[in-house]
This record gives sequence, C-alpha cells and structure tokens, in this order.
Amino acid sequence: MVVTLDLKALGWALLIIALLVLIIFCIIFMKNLIATIRHTNKILEDTERISTIAAERTEQVNESISDVAESLSGMADVIKGNQSVVAALTSIVNALGSLKNLVNRKKDKEQ
Repeated sequence: MVVTLDLKALGWALLIIALLVLIIFCIIFMKNLIATIRHTNKILEDTERISTIAAERTEQVNESISDVAESLSGMADVIKGNQSVVAALTSIVNALGSLKNLVNRKKDKEQ
C-alpha cells in the first residue's frame, strides 16, 4: 500500500490540525477567563461592602470630631471670657457623650 501526498494536501492537513489546536486553546482560555471574572466579581463585591462600611464610619467620626471641635472652641471662648462657664461645660459634656456613643456603636458591631 502506497500513499502519495502532494504538498498542497500536506499543507491543508497541517492547517486543519493547527486550527483544531487553536480552537482547543481558545476553549481552555475562555474557561479560565470565566473563572477569573467570577473571582474578580467577588472581590469587587467585598470592596463595595468595605467602602460602604468605611463611609459610615467616616460620617460617625466626622460628627464626633465636630462636637469635640465645638467644645474646644467653647473652652477657648471661656478662656477669653466671651462665654459663660455653664455653656462651656455643656459643650464639653455633649462632646464626651458623642465620643461615648461612637465607642458603644463600635463595640456593638464587633459583638
């Protein structure tokens, strides 16, 4: 039995084999790409949750800092003699209450 192949048939055979290898490679690539995209989506969801938590904490801290700054301003005014002692003490108590609430919220969320 003798098989004769010319260069044209051999070229077509090699081209078809290369095309099959390319198709298999693309299938494996797409499978890995889908797994990577799913993992990336999970990471982005976690990032969104963390960003939301950070924004909430920032608002809480900002409120507390505003109260503390107001108290310190009141104390400075008392030192200058521009405000009564009772009003200054009230501002200090309010600021300390805000700090206490912030710490309590943090402890409640940790539990």
